[in-house]
Order: sequence, then structure tokens, then C-alpha cells
Amino acid sequence: MAGDQKGKAKAEQLKGKVKETMGKAVGNEGMEAEGRVEGAKGDARQAKEKAKDTFKH
Repeated sequence: MAGDQKGKAKAEQLKGKVKETMGKAVGNEGMEAEGRVEGAKGDARQAKEKAKDTFKH
């Protein structure tokens, strides 16, 4: 389960970065902002999983 969550975190981070980059490339500030939000969600999920791993051991 934890590996699945870590994978989701990485996917969210990547998707957010791609969307942010595409938004910058085409001058779409809304898309760029959405990308930053998705990336932040991925960062938060990854931090949560790392914290859970720390307390497991």
C-alpha cells in the first residue's frame, strides 16, 4: 500500500510539473497555476509517506 501511495505522489509531482511547463509555454496562467497545485499535492503526499516510514522503524 505504501509503495502505491509513493507512486501516486511521484505521478502527481510529474503531472504537475508537465502541466506547469505547458502553461508557461503557451502563456496560460491558469494551467500553470493548476500545475503548481498538483505538484504541491504530490509533495505533500510524499512528505506524508516519508513521515509514516520514519515512524514505522
